[in-house]
Amino acid sequence: MTAIELIASFVVTGRLHGVGIGSTLSEVVRAIPSSYVDVVDESGLSLRRDYGFLEFYFNPGPGWVVSGGALELHRLASGYERAEKWRQDMQVDFPQYLTWDDLREEFSRTPDSPTLAVTDQGDFLEYRAAATKVSVIVNNDHEERDSWVGHGDVWSVSLG
Repeated sequence: MTAIELIASFVVTGRLHGVGIGSTLSEVVRAIPSSYVDVVDESGLSLRRDYGFLEFYFNPGPGWVVSGGALELHRLASGYERAEKWRQDMQVDFPQYLTWDDLREEFSRTPDSPTLAVTDQGDFLEYRAAATKVSVIVNNDHEERDSWVGHGDVWSVSLG
């Protein structure tokens, strides 16, 4: 599977590898067999599971429950080795840079695509699917690519 296919499906369904808001920690463990770092806040009321460029956020409940997450694609521009590990663990190929035009083209071919509301946030544009609670953040500054994403590249995809 390509990253573009995975992300388009994420926007449409609100689920990444079957994980979405309300998934339990044990469901995440089964769905994402990759190394991670857990960060629990001082009060023990929130957990962030960091897989390198993918993060899930959890609220306590009867076990930890997913409250959101993010694919931090901008991290791949300067740390592309993270994508190789993900390809090995999850069989998904992520590019070093992903353009909004490429993602939008795939999204337009995806059945049942929700309407995306666009919000200008200065250096970024947010394309939000309210129905699935997924936002695609696109770099809107005029910088060229280097160890950072350039104009028109996807910065992140977030759930919540």
